[in-house]
Amino acid sequence: MTKILGISAFYHDSAAALIVDGEIIAAAQEERFTRVKHDSAFPAEAVKYCLEEANIGVHELDHVVFYDNPLVKFDRLLKTYFAYAPNGFKSYITAMPIWLKEKLFLKCTLKKELRALAGAQVKKIPIFSCTEHHQSHAASAFFPSPFNKAAVLCLDGVGEWATSSVWLGDGNQLSPKWQIDFPHSLGLLYSAFTYYTGFRVNSGEYKLMGLAPYGEPTYVDLILKNLIDLKEDGTFRLDMSYFDYATGQTMTNHKFDLLFGGPPRKPESEITQKEVDIARSIQIVTEEIVLKVAATVHKELSVDYLCLAGGVALNCVSNGRLLREGPFKDIWVQPAAGDAGGALGAALSIWHGKLGASRNTDNKTDSMRGSYLGKKFNNIEIKNYLDSVNAVYTKQSDQEMLPKLAKILDAENVVGWFNGRMEFGPRALGGRSIIGDPRSPKMQSTMNLKIKYRESFRPFAPSVRAEDVSEWFQIDRPSPYMLFVAPVCEDKQIPMSKEHEQLFGVEKLNIPRSNIPAVTHVDYTARIQTVHEATNPRFHCLLSEFQKLNGCPVLINTSFNVRGEPIVYSPEDAYRCFMRTEMDYLVLENMLLFKGDQPETDDDDSWKTEFAAD
Repeated sequence: MTKILGISAFYHDSAAALIVDGEIIAAAQEERFTRVKHDSAFPAEAVKYCLEEANIGVHELDHVVFYDNPLVKFDRLLKTYFAYAPNGFKSYITAMPIWLKEKLFLKCTLKKELRALAGAQVKKIPIFSCTEHHQSHAASAFFPSPFNKAAVLCLDGVGEWATSSVWLGDGNQLSPKWQIDFPHSLGLLYSAFTYYTGFRVNSGEYKLMGLAPYGEPTYVDLILKNLIDLKEDGTFRLDMSYFDYATGQTMTNHKFDLLFGGPPRKPESEITQKEVDIARSIQIVTEEIVLKVAATVHKELSVDYLCLAGGVALNCVSNGRLLREGPFKDIWVQPAAGDAGGALGAALSIWHGKLGASRNTDNKTDSMRGSYLGKKFNNIEIKNYLDSVNAVYTKQSDQEMLPKLAKILDAENVVGWFNGRMEFGPRALGGRSIIGDPRSPKMQSTMNLKIKYRESFRPFAPSVRAEDVSEWFQIDRPSPYMLFVAPVCEDKQIPMSKEHEQLFGVEKLNIPRSNIPAVTHVDYTARIQTVHEATNPRFHCLLSEFQKLNGCPVLINTSFNVRGEPIVYSPEDAYRCFMRTEMDYLVLENMLLFKGDQPETDDDDSWKTEFAAD
């Protein structure tokens, strides 16, 4: 057996992934274990988990591969600093010690960390290698996909030099075709507006996307005339005189401020119509670029299918437009499309590219196993923890619990759902989820303000049985990873009155737009997850029980965490989150807990202040 460990680390969203003879055995982000959101440290806990899942030790690994090439990245940093000198000197002084201490000596760093995990001198040193950043992205998108031949498009902030890259995947081969290099970056352009509108870069991009439908495209022409030179083929160049990210400490500068009429919004301050309109405008520009690039790629490569990865591939609104309006028969997006997924792509690059292993594809089924690649806790482990904190619970079989839980949800209760293996990637997919009734008009605000402690404008996603998706949403194919936005079916929509149509911005928030208002955004769309019996039979069964009660095979599904905290990993994390919020019930595998039965805790509310600053 060939055992390959892939690692991404030292930038953001560190992760580890293990494949054995090409099968994806385990993958997880480090943040889930350390409870440090977007943890960038060496993923020691994630590596430990992957090895435990396969019941092997470090000494049994055949290959360890890192997801990018630090020497090439260092070359880019030096050339960038020299090109912009003397600007960026402060940033240069800050970055160099880290590089000279750790990142340039990656092989030594990895060996040191793995030896520490082994607990003793490693007798057999695995083969260490590096892929390039976009190669890892491309491999994570194509090799687990259902397609034997496909175009691959990677869009992110920056890897070594590439910010956008196009590849052709054919069988077990990935061939690079062309790329756009730093500093001209669609991902960094979007992040610049994330920063300017007062959200945190590398985590607030979801908020900008969620805010966009409330606004008007007032600034589209301003962006296209001043910030970006966009060609018909989708290639582009940015006017870097407006940006500071190449060498500075911020994303934008004073010239950018003058163009948009003032300084960046301060985090946590009031969101005005200006921020809402800016969000809408940059979202439209992003979608137009993606559509143009996709059309060019389709024309140049003459293939029917497309795979996506990189941080921009998590923009599910753009993905939805590409699915509906683009030239490809089908699209597959890596569920861990950001840097975490690079760990998996790096491992797969060795298996298929370097070792030449073949692939079996049918254009229908991917090899991600629903992205349920994290740890599963059994009922004994859960019982032992609950007993240790004197929690009150009942143990129930699925036959007893799931119909009862459907009634609990039908009564507008909010439920923490801890089920099976943890998801790999940023989305909760019915493994570590908070669920509720999408028909409830009050559920969106209740869950945002009382459970998630986050901005009220942010939409929730629906989970729907795969076989029912087209009856509720205007999409004709699976969306198992919550990476496509599509309109709610017209027969489920509630038209807006003339009075409601006159509302602006977040005033539109509380106007019901469909029979499932809690998951219908202001533009009548939803970010859909299709639930499949083959990959998550228990969650699928719960949806079926809910449908038996009221005819609705849909539930709200949001990640099991509060704002500023990673998605829960363990029963302890789940119970703590349950007790700190206003959730009504908690399901930990076959253990059912009611909030009113639980003993009082000593927790104070100071943690909410910390999360509010996120």
